[in-house]
Amino acid sequence: MIKLDYRSGKPLHEQIEASIRELVVNGALKAGERLPSVREMSVMLTVNPNTVQRAYKELEAHGVICSIRGKGSYISNAAHVNNERMEELYEVLSATVRELIFLGEKKESISDALSTIYKETNEDDRN
Repeated sequence: MIKLDYRSGKPLHEQIEASIRELVVNGALKAGERLPSVREMSVMLTVNPNTVQRAYKELEAHGVICSIRGKGSYISNAAHVNNERMEELYEVLSATVRELIFLGEKKESISDALSTIYKETNEDDRN
């Protein structure tokens, strides 16, 4: 489910957060699905419960999950999550394309790369 890279410079709570986001985007975690408790997740990942709690708080602040006191944390409505995440990703895409242009990449090459990625992704969806 979630794999952590302990040698990475990226903090563990950010890795947990990114992994859960990716699972939601890929459809592995669906809206309304319950996440393991903080304690359960910390045991599964062998990390401090505070690390998991911090990741869950960030996910909740961004609307990816919602917590119900005494019941646990659940994946939020995907539409809200997707809109917010799509805005973030378009900002990253824009910055990446601008850097490619700065480095001298041609419009056709960038367009071809996007078309290839899109085609590969759609082929993956069909399998």
